[in-house]
Parts: sequence; C-alpha cells; structure tokens
Amino acid sequence: LSAPGGISLVVPQPNINATVAQNILLSVEYSCQGVATVEWKHVSSWGTTSIAEWRSGNYVNISTVYKDRVTAFENGSMELRNVGMRDAGYYFVTVTEEHGTNAYGTITVNVYEIIYEDLHFVAVLFAFLAAVSAILICFMWLCNKSLHVFQKKTTQKLTASTTEEIELETIEC
Repeated sequence: LSAPGGISLVVPQPNINATVAQNILLSVEYSCQGVATVEWKHVSSWGTTSIAEWRSGNYVNISTVYKDRVTAFENGSMELRNVGMRDAGYYFVTVTEEHGTNAYGTITVNVYEIIYEDLHFVAVLFAFLAAVSAILICFMWLCNKSLHVFQKKTTQKLTASTTEEIELETIEC
C-alpha cells in the first residue's frame, strides 16, 4: 500500500495459520522518506490491545502484556512467540512518517489447538475397558473353578451315598 507523502507498506502474508505454542512472524516491509514510527495493535473478540510501538533507530515500546513474547524488527515486522488461542484475530500495523502521513496494513491470524483431549479420552476408556474385562475374566475363572470343586464334592457325596445304599441293601438281603 502506498500513501501520499512517499510511505509504502507491503504485507506479504496477510493470513497466518498457527497452532498453540508456535512462534509466528507478522511480516511487513515499509519504506518512507524520513523517520517513521511503527505501531502494532491486536483486535479480537476480547477487545483491542496495543502491542508495540517503535521509531526506526530510536526506541521500542512494547506493552507489558507482550513484553516477553514480542521481538520488533527494523523493517516493521514483529515476531510473536508462544501464541495462544487469545492471540487469534486481526493485527493492524500503522506506519506514520514524521510529517504525519500514514500507511496501514492488516494481518489475520488464526490459532488452532491440537486436540489431545480426544486421544487421551480414548486411551483412558480403552484402559478402563481392558481392566474391567480382565477382572471379569478372573471372576469367570474363579466361578468355573469353584463350580468344578462343587461338582466334585457333590459327585463324591453321591458316590458315597450310593455306595452306602448298596451296602445297606446288601446287608438287608
């Protein structure tokens, strides 16, 4: 974009897709006749936040909210480290020449979460079902064992009582 007074501002990547905890470069390049001031603002559903402002070669003023996460570059670009969901939105850059002429640029940033919760839920569910099935298998084995023991005792009692009946019948005869 070229503004009157000789300021030009180029935004080579107006849309940026990032994942949580990634670093992104809000890349711009400007040129102007004199000394320029670069200002970055973030606009999202949570409101408008001033991020940084600097004058070429003189000073850099970074908001306390972004202090540890922003690096400002001489060409007007800005690196934002460790992005989160709240960093999604529109980033507006304003380049103001010392004579008061401005150039504006916008970058849209989309931040996506890597969903590990679904995988975590499936893994926990699978482990729970495996544990329950192991317990049920052990319970079935115990039931089967006790059934065999019960059948053996019953068979022995029947055999013993049948033997006694036969002996009693033999004695009576």
